[in-house]
Amino acid sequence: MEVKLQQSELSSEIGRLLRKHFGKGPEAVFVTIASPYVIIYLRHFLSPIENMLLEDNHTMTVEEIRDKMMRKLNDKIKEMIHSVTGLPIKEFYYDWTFQNGSGLLVGVEEKTERFFEYNYPNRREIETIIAKISAEAEKHPDITYSHMLNDRTLIIIREGILVRIEEQLIELGFEEALTLAKRKLEKNLLFQAKPSFQQLLQKEIQEIFVNWDFTLDKSVIVFILAPQKNNGQ
Repeated sequence: MEVKLQQSELSSEIGRLLRKHFGKGPEAVFVTIASPYVIIYLRHFLSPIENMLLEDNHTMTVEEIRDKMMRKLNDKIKEMIHSVTGLPIKEFYYDWTFQNGSGLLVGVEEKTERFFEYNYPNRREIETIIAKISAEAEKHPDITYSHMLNDRTLIIIREGILVRIEEQLIELGFEEALTLAKRKLEKNLLFQAKPSFQQLLQKEIQEIFVNWDFTLDKSVIVFILAPQKNNGQ
């Protein structure tokens, strides 16, 4: 099956799965398959109950509910990606931007080699800023690398970012609280650096998503970039 057909089929399957478990599915699901990555971008994905909680400033409650649900769906989504694409997904990440009603799911194939075909201008400068942000939030990553998967999707990988106190919190069972705290802190720092990223990329950043795999001591950051405007528009 060609990639466009796989992307279309996976979009439909993910939409149905989320609708079944959340009561309301996303209005739009955009899938990018670029081995070793599968990026699933969700638009307008908020249930009426979630909207009500967010209006009453219960953002943390919505995050906790979403995280609990996604932990139950992780394996199903990885199996679904494998069934449609044939890619054996080893890692899975997710994040939300509630003010936009959007979300992102990321599957990473079980491969270790680097993919230089996803290179892009000013890559090293982008990675340097990311490493500095990481150092401010926790510590300088052992490894930082990034790939421009298409004209709207930049993925940045960090490995070796946990400090000892975070490792201890995870061991004591505070993984969920740590995720919520790190998500808020790192997103604030990433948004502060947004003008610098945009200048280097020569593109507007529409959304920023971030998540971690504490077992692997690894993090994924994804920038969703604005579409290029055609001349005359």
